[in-house]
Amino acid sequence: MFVQQFFVGGLAHSSYLLGGTENCAIVDPRRDVGIYVEAARRMGMRITHILETHLHADFISGHLDLARMTGARIYAPKSARCKFKHVPVAEGTHFGIDDLRIGVIETPGHTPEHISYVVSDKARGDEPACVFCGDTLFVGDVGRPDLFPGKARMLATKLYASLHEKLMKLPDFCEVLPAHGAGSLCGRAMGAKRTSTIGYERRYNAALQIRELATFISSLTNDMPPAPDHFSRCSAINGRGPALVGSLPKIEALGPTDFRKAMAHKRAVVLDTRDYQAFAGAHVPRSFHIGIGGNFPTFAGWVLPKDAEILIVADDLATAEGAQAKLRMVGQDRATAYLDGGIFAWAKEGFDTSGVRLITPRDLASMVRRQRGMTLVDVRAPVEFKAEHIKGAINIPAPDLRRAHKRLNPHRPVVVICSTGHRSSLAASILKRRGFGEVINVAGGMTGYSAAGLAKECPVCMAPHLPRFMGA
Repeated sequence: MFVQQFFVGGLAHSSYLLGGTENCAIVDPRRDVGIYVEAARRMGMRITHILETHLHADFISGHLDLARMTGARIYAPKSARCKFKHVPVAEGTHFGIDDLRIGVIETPGHTPEHISYVVSDKARGDEPACVFCGDTLFVGDVGRPDLFPGKARMLATKLYASLHEKLMKLPDFCEVLPAHGAGSLCGRAMGAKRTSTIGYERRYNAALQIRELATFISSLTNDMPPAPDHFSRCSAINGRGPALVGSLPKIEALGPTDFRKAMAHKRAVVLDTRDYQAFAGAHVPRSFHIGIGGNFPTFAGWVLPKDAEILIVADDLATAEGAQAKLRMVGQDRATAYLDGGIFAWAKEGFDTSGVRLITPRDLASMVRRQRGMTLVDVRAPVEFKAEHIKGAINIPAPDLRRAHKRLNPHRPVVVICSTGHRSSLAASILKRRGFGEVINVAGGMTGYSAAGLAKECPVCMAPHLPRFMGA
């Protein structure tokens, strides 16, 4: 038996190649499937199976693209009632790949249709060697059951049974291979380690130590992190079958004049992917700003309007194409053009630009001391804000400003701060789109504020492997 993990940073998604002697399966594939074809080629294996544990909420799966490229059969939960051609599997289903025996157990809770694949390596023994448990069991955490309105308590009850009556019945040495790791919003407190064992999780996973059902349900249905907008959209797309990547348009280079004409289309939005310092200096008016680093796809799926025609501003064509690929991960398939020549070319045409004032942490401390007429908005997650914040700040997570901007006075200076300056730049762009006049971003964020000796270190911001709100 051979297992290779593929990890997508930002999304914190893990997919796997499960190989026998000559053939292999791909488990929970991402949308850019060429990586699996190349890995199988290097191993001298043929991809014959595509295994889906559930209808993923946080990304678009590559099962249809991979099936078309390889001829492999797609295996998916029977209860999902998927609309594409597949092999429906349920509790008790068994199938083989060379010397591998794969059994299906139903593990609902994170989603209603969730299943797990239990693998035995018959060349070595009959007992389960590993389990592909999707989003039911993570390293140090369990799947969140609150993604379906009105069903959280019911799903939490099923999750409890899936964990204790199914997965915890596997041998202690059985390897746990989850679909996500630290940083994903499919759970709340995932560990940084990307794999584990049943025995280790049985002993040290905090959620599994809660044996009283009512307490377990309460712990997973209260104070959960927010679910991004695209979660429900991705589940539906994965169930009916996403568009094949080959059918989607390639990105087109538009000069400033044509780019400005494209902006006039009803569904057009401009997405600036440069670093926040560059965005602050000059940007196309009414642009969204999401830096290409960090958790770009999640924030793009979260804040960009559904079915938007996305016009990209990037440092170069390669970066724009990379942004387009990341947008497709979360179902934003209509990234059609980028600004050829960037802001330099735009400004040379005499077109208007906008900007965001950047200040240092010491500048902010001075403003706070003097009680100047400004509003300080901390745009981090509530858990970060609770851990450490500046006195007088109000907490509105960056994506929430799309609606919660109504709580703020657009005629008063607004200072936004996050952990480093990235999320606060997104927040600034949202406020600028809403007509706020003076928006100020704190370079370095709370990390810089504490480094300057102006506050205690935020334990959430400073822990690089904790499942923070979505990165910097």
